[in-house]
Amino acid sequence: MTRRVMVGIFADEQQVMRATRAVRKQGLRILDVYAPYAVHGLDEAMGLPPSRLPWVCFALGLSGAALKVWFEYWTTSFDWPVNVGGKPWDSLPAFVPITFEVMVLFAGLSTVFAFFLVSRLYPGRKAVIADQGTTNDRFALVIEEADAAFDPQMVKRLLETYGAVEVLERAEETAL
Repeated sequence: MTRRVMVGIFADEQQVMRATRAVRKQGLRILDVYAPYAVHGLDEAMGLPPSRLPWVCFALGLSGAALKVWFEYWTTSFDWPVNVGGKPWDSLPAFVPITFEVMVLFAGLSTVFAFFLVSRLYPGRKAVIADQGTTNDRFALVIEEADAAFDPQMVKRLLETYGAVEVLERAEETAL
């Protein structure tokens, strides 16, 4: 299946921010904005919802800590109780340092895996580059043709009004 997209190439981050807000105000569908570095406020200009990745990090970090405390308590109290220096078998203060380390390990790894899953960054996936300059000094705003009312000439004029250096029209293959 193919879809038509318009790519506006910009030289300045302020231009791409203003163009993104204007395109969104027009009701056009923004696929993505490519930039050589992180641009503060671009996610709000695109209308993206807040990320749920911190909640994944928190939940799986807490789950890892709970699982580790349960495992260490079970091991020292029931499976292999060893009396060392008169210490009780279920001494929770002794579990604190390694619990923290396991919590950080679970939180970090789960965040990375969740990010790869949500971003669809699978091994062997081909990179889609909007323009060669976006990895160096250019910004690219990619707009998708959402319906039959999409007017490429109007979109081109809109992007050029906000300082687009170049406007490209492409047909992209999409995987089902």
